[in-house]
Amino acid sequence: MPPKSTPAAPVAAEKATPAGERIAKVLSRAGIASRREAERLIEIGEVAVNGKVITSPALNVTGSDKITVGGKPVAAAEPARLWLYYKPEGLVTSESDEKGRQTVFETLPEDMPRVMSVGRLDLNSEGLLLLTNDGELKRKLELPSTGWLRRYRVRVYGPIGDAALDKLRSGIEVDGVRYQPMQVTFDREQGSNTWLTISLREGKNREIRRAMEAVGAVVTRLIRVSYGPFQLGKLKAGEVEEIKRRVLREQLGLDGSGEQTARLKPQRQRKPGPKPTGAKSDRKPQRPPRD
Repeated sequence: MPPKSTPAAPVAAEKATPAGERIAKVLSRAGIASRREAERLIEIGEVAVNGKVITSPALNVTGSDKITVGGKPVAAAEPARLWLYYKPEGLVTSESDEKGRQTVFETLPEDMPRVMSVGRLDLNSEGLLLLTNDGELKRKLELPSTGWLRRYRVRVYGPIGDAALDKLRSGIEVDGVRYQPMQVTFDREQGSNTWLTISLREGKNREIRRAMEAVGAVVTRLIRVSYGPFQLGKLKAGEVEEIKRRVLREQLGLDGSGEQTARLKPQRQRKPGPKPTGAKSDRKPQRPPRD
């Protein structure tokens, strides 16, 4: 009679996932800092949970936990909000500047909550900058996977030929950095200046300026007029306008609490097809929007 088989040892149950959310995500949602910056604050001992300083972001917290940053209590996260802001030229898109230059955040209305910028515009650029009180929304809007088109009106000094524009449309490499193809439309010539409309999906640091320099042009003015579905519209330099909750729900899938109910839909990039016979050249001037 064969020996009875020894019953297998019971498999250890998987550890239950702790309740709540990661501390860095909670701080980001509360508008304290981006998730990466929140992790840095934790590592340097600026964050305490229930009176105990923590040094690792590997901690889940719930609404019953008392969190402080730099000794100040963190309020519960408000619903995600988003603003359109016309950044004037000459302002730095950071909370502080080592050179003492004025920042975007020093010029905002006093009744605005603490906000973060979605992406950046460099010192000499102007136009649409999105601002939000929610770190998670900021992160999602900045993800390259959304494929959101950023559109700019660009003034360059001197004429620029079709050959140079075709290089930009095909993609160009500058100092070892590869820039994806840009959508470039000729608008008009105005004295010794040329106005173009340029659209791109990457938004690398000083991308348009560097690419234009590589084809022999100098950018003298750069205005961002749209970021995905959001438009600069009639905003004037320094003005702020909050986006209505209905629009946030339609465009971003946000419910009333600020939580996302649907993933951001990437914009489909259309491949340029052959021009139909008799199509007008991109070089024909078009009536541009007012500067």
